[in-house]
Amino acid sequence: MIALAITAAALIFLLTGVSLWLSYEHLHDVGQRHGFANDPIRAWAWPAILDLFYAAGEVLILRAALARRVDWWAISLVVFGAGGSIALNIAGVGQGAEPLDYVVAAVPPVASLLAFGALMNQLYRLLATVEAAALTPVSDARLSQGQPVIPAAPSVAPSVPVEPAPTASAAPVHSAPVPAPAAVPAPAPVTYSDPRCSVIRALYDTVPPTRPGTKAMREALLAAGFEAGSDGFIRGTLRAEVEKHEPHLGTLPAAPFALGA
Repeated sequence: MIALAITAAALIFLLTGVSLWLSYEHLHDVGQRHGFANDPIRAWAWPAILDLFYAAGEVLILRAALARRVDWWAISLVVFGAGGSIALNIAGVGQGAEPLDYVVAAVPPVASLLAFGALMNQLYRLLATVEAAALTPVSDARLSQGQPVIPAAPSVAPSVPVEPAPTASAAPVHSAPVPAPAAVPAPAPVTYSDPRCSVIRALYDTVPPTRPGTKAMREALLAAGFEAGSDGFIRGTLRAEVEKHEPHLGTLPAAPFALGA
């Protein structure tokens, strides 16, 4: 599986590099025909305006994915760079060309965009697998590996000898005052890095306790005024952070009729 993942990643990077090169060369030719015929330096620099926007947006989206968040500025850069590259590649063919000429011009930038989408899809799947493995209980991991789970031996309270009750003629025994038990401090409240986690945490407090699904989380986030609740990856990330602080919540049964649990 690891070899297949590495092979797929290498092919995606190769596809991205070749398609960006073809798109860059075509935009260079367009620049030479429209304003930079006598200035080869600017003709080579002009396509970089779009391609650098595209590349910067891809790097920022990758960084946001590793941080488990969504960067809308990065997405805007990719949309601007990719959309402008596709439009200018097609427009640079000129009027009166054959339909296949427009297809040939559009393939490189479209292929680059699809290759990046495939790469991000694999990254999101990898992050979700790592989070699920981190939240798996020890007993479940042993069962999956075929190892027996040995139950802990029940604890037996030591026997306490019973003293006989004093007779009426015995002298009264003055026992020392029993000190009051020390107060047990209340557990410290959980502090989440994202305030939306508090909305997700409240969904576990049902009778009986259940693990909320993505539909219930989406409705709760939207009801609380968080518009980002429509993003399924964000909802799964918030639930993972709640269960990271309280691992026993990840072992609860899923709520009935919960889609995406």
